[in-house]
Amino acid sequence: MSLKNHIVQNAPFSEMVVVTSLQSTNPAFDIIIDGEINLNTYCSALLNKVFETAQSQFPNFISYQCKQVKDALKWLNKFEKLLANNEELFTTNKALSRYNKLFNLIEQKRIEVQSTSVKEFKTKPAKKYINAECEERYYSFHELKIQLENLKDENEKILRLTEELYNYQQANIEFINTKIPNYDEQCKKEIEQIYALRKLKSELETYQKQSNPNQLPFNKIKFNGNVNQLVDIFYQLNRELFVGSVNYIDAPVNDIVAVIVNSFVDKQGKEISPETIKTILTPSKYDKRPKTHKRIDIDKML
Repeated sequence: MSLKNHIVQNAPFSEMVVVTSLQSTNPAFDIIIDGEINLNTYCSALLNKVFETAQSQFPNFISYQCKQVKDALKWLNKFEKLLANNEELFTTNKALSRYNKLFNLIEQKRIEVQSTSVKEFKTKPAKKYINAECEERYYSFHELKIQLENLKDENEKILRLTEELYNYQQANIEFINTKIPNYDEQCKKEIEQIYALRKLKSELETYQKQSNPNQLPFNKIKFNGNVNQLVDIFYQLNRELFVGSVNYIDAPVNDIVAVIVNSFVDKQGKEISPETIKTILTPSKYDKRPKTHKRIDIDKML
């Protein structure tokens, strides 16, 4: 079934987990978009996937998508709305059985997610990790630290810590664990540490620039091809192509990774993951590098 002749009625998804063909590790369930990513292309790709997937795989497909997003309940609601908005598509393609089965599975999954959320809400850490409690909730800096580790952006960490600090200071505290530091003091120290490390990093960068005055300031370069094509250029120069008896680029993998990370962003303007680069540069991971017809053949240019 093709959506060519159907105008897709979008649903307002707030989370759209998408991969390219090269990034996909589960082509059967991944939402794959190689072109522009927006609400329309996502909704179209999601509907296409609904018609490509065998009905017996619908439960696994829905579970897979729920694991990819942060708010599974919200995603399920938007998925349900997308199906409802495009009911005519299922009617004209004589696929109402798919439509009805998906609605039933969405409702089952919604109940499961809500039940899991309730269980998770009731689960508390050991008493020794709880700083304080009030009627509405408990405060555990040990638990908060684990949450902070999942935030990559320093500003998000500072915002989260500040919210917790003020929330604690305004709460009607009923119990304080005197064996560990006060919750708000730990939040303050963590914020101070982030600012201190940020300042030190800035000073180190300034020092490096001053110690190497010939280094020119620059903005990262946007590479409009695929990331694996960019990394493969370095792989060819470091592994496959030679000047006499030495490679064109003679450097350890970590140095090559640093050069790419510090110099380039991907075609969406996003930072490139060092782990992704290392994987592509690994000789045995040939499947992660471009296929022959998509490879930028450096040998022809030399």
